[in-house]
Amino acid sequence: MNRLRFWTVALLLAGAVVILYARPSRDLIPPREPLAQFPDTISGWWGRDVTIDQETRDVLGDGDFLERNYIREGGSAPIDLFIAYFPSQRAGSTIHSPKHCLPGAGWMFDSSRSIDLEDADGRAHRVGEYVISNGQAKEFVIYWYEAHGRSVASEYLAKVYLVADAMRMNRTDGALVRIITPIRSSEGEAQAKARAEGFARQLAPTLTRFIPG
Repeated sequence: MNRLRFWTVALLLAGAVVILYARPSRDLIPPREPLAQFPDTISGWWGRDVTIDQETRDVLGDGDFLERNYIREGGSAPIDLFIAYFPSQRAGSTIHSPKHCLPGAGWMFDSSRSIDLEDADGRAHRVGEYVISNGQAKEFVIYWYEAHGRSVASEYLAKVYLVADAMRMNRTDGALVRIITPIRSSEGEAQAKARAEGFARQLAPTLTRFIPG
């Protein structure tokens, strides 16, 4: 029964997406700041850009992308921030789920859950939290889909909102926000989780300048 329900929803969603992309209307793209202007200092963390190679950009498609490695004093493990913003998702440029990309790079998902994370301004964000591993290496991951003032942890729900917002608002823009920090052998998973969540809480209020609500 669960499998039948899954495929029914998947087929309905796929049909809606086909209809959506076939529509001739042009997307409304609100003004925003480019990700190149994203703050390189966030609550005591200092960032340095990571070059995204052309092959990766070709896979990602047309959009605005940022990858930055943040560090802070005191020997804390670093945090890798990746943001992918797509002004339109009608023409084949769509958000790629880390659940598809990370396994291709050799990482396996050991655990997953969704939580409501309250940011520094008191706004709640629905995010996914994951522990991934590659051999002896382990990392703690937080990611979510951000669009039109809404934070979503599920890629399927993000697709549903994409179709609904395209019909209701004539907008298909959206973004993926991903935070990764290593789980060092000298610390537990709880410490890495606290580090990633603390960074996410401080980061989230700045997103409205770069990801239109």
